[in-house]
Parts: sequence; C-alpha cells; structure tokens
Amino acid sequence: MSTPQEPRREHPSTYWVQDRSNQDEMTRLQLQDQMVTTMMGGVLPEYPDPAGLRRVLDVGCGTGGWLIEVAKAYPHISLLIGVDVSKRMLDHARDQAEAQGVSDRIEFHVMDALRMLEFPTNFFDLVNHRFSASYLRTWDWPKLLSEYQRICRWNGIIRLTEFEISTETSSSSHKRLAEMAIEVLHHAGHFFTPTQDGVTSQLAHLLYQYAGVQNVQTRTYALEYHAGTPEGELFAEDIRLVYRTVLPFLRKWTRLPDDYEATYQQMLSEMRQPDFVAIWRLLTAWGHVARK
Repeated sequence: MSTPQEPRREHPSTYWVQDRSNQDEMTRLQLQDQMVTTMMGGVLPEYPDPAGLRRVLDVGCGTGGWLIEVAKAYPHISLLIGVDVSKRMLDHARDQAEAQGVSDRIEFHVMDALRMLEFPTNFFDLVNHRFSASYLRTWDWPKLLSEYQRICRWNGIIRLTEFEISTETSSSSHKRLAEMAIEVLHHAGHFFTPTQDGVTSQLAHLLYQYAGVQNVQTRTYALEYHAGTPEGELFAEDIRLVYRTVLPFLRKWTRLPDDYEATYQQMLSEMRQPDFVAIWRLLTAWGHVARK
C-alpha cells in the first residue's frame, strides 16, 4: 500500500509524557504490554475466531508490543500496521519485530492520529487502540472515531480498550496519588468525569455515536495484583515508573502537594509489603462497522 515517506517531523504531542527520549517510559510501556496482554487472556480474548482478519491497524502503538503479539498469534494476518507520533518508540518497535521474526508482515509509521490517519477508505479489517486516553482529550474522540469508521471496511471491527485509574488498593499512599491523577486527567480534558471510570463509562456510547458501530459489546476486566507474584512485581514497577514519568504533566495541571515525594516513597514501601493488593479495572468495547 502507499504510505507516508519517513522520516517526517513529529508534531507536538498531547501524551502525558512529553519527553520522547524518556527511557523509563519506554521500559514502562514494554512492561505494561506484557502484563496487560497476559492478564487479559491474550491479544484478542473476546474474539476467538479471527480467521477473517487480513489487515490490522494499531493506533498509538507505542513500542509495538500488542501488534507483535498479534502477528505471532495469528500468522494468517498478512499486514499489520502500527502508528504512533514517537519515532523513537517506533524504531524500537521495528527492532523488536525483527528480533521476533515478524517484521515481514509488520509496518510502523510515524503518524499523528489526531490530524489524519493516512490510509485508504475501507482498508482495514480491524482497527484497534489501547489506553489512548493517555493522549486523547474528550473533544478529540469524535474526529478520531470518524476516521476509524472511514478506514475500516464494512462489517470490520473497531476495538477500544481503556483503563481506569486504580484506587482499589491496600496502599493508602497509592490511593492518594491515584485520586490526584484522576482530578488532573479530568482537568486536563482526558477524562469525561472526575471519577476513576472517566473514560471507560463512555466507550460504548462513543462507538455508537461517532464510529457507526452496531451491536456494541463490552467486556470488563478486574486485574488483581498481589505482592510476591510475577504479576504483582510488574504492576509495582509500572506504578513506580508512571508516577515519576508523569510528573511534568502533573505539575502543568495542578499544584503538587508539598509532600508528593514523601507520599511517593511511602507508596513504594507499601507496595513491597507482603499483604499488598491492588485491582486495576479495564474495559474493552468493540463492534462491527455498519455504515459509511
């Protein structure tokens, strides 16, 4: 297919980590991909028979983890494309695809989804995004979902997975930082409501209203993490990194409490306790495109 030539200039990003060279954020995204895909039961747990999929797009693909796992799980899919605004992340994604033997079917392109998805109409069988509330504002959804509808073939699938901010935790410090993050994400326009389900509560409605999707289905996930387990260790590392890498974003939108650092260190200590437990809720919404 005809795709944009690279390299191209990156546009300013609305992603909550502005530093594109942030190695901690790249590490965190790789850990998160591994953790979430495993605990959700695979890359497409709600879609047991993907035999009809030939062309798949992942929007905001980051370091490419989900797309690479799709390529490995479903060798019949002939073309998988990931787009992201970060060239550095895509360079890493290409290296990973090469190392895992799937680079012959995967393409990665620098592209700003908030401007335009530069693909033909009716092209993809599946358009996917995961955790895009990290860069989408509430007013960005109509245009983006309209683009998903345009590039997805009739009866193709649009699939969205979004996160809630985890406040169900045995760590009081973790809960305090999570509640602050919810307020900031709402104030910055990323959440529709100042609640932990500030995006997930809207997904089905958004698909109906803006993406021309019929028979929207949803599946909720309550991912439970315990200290001393492999999953718990990944979760603790994800949380450790995220509340450090989003600091500039938090400072931009609120006045940090004077004891932020002390609260952060206390959270790290509490997550190492043997009785630590946290629940992270996700929601996937999907459906078939009914009209153009």
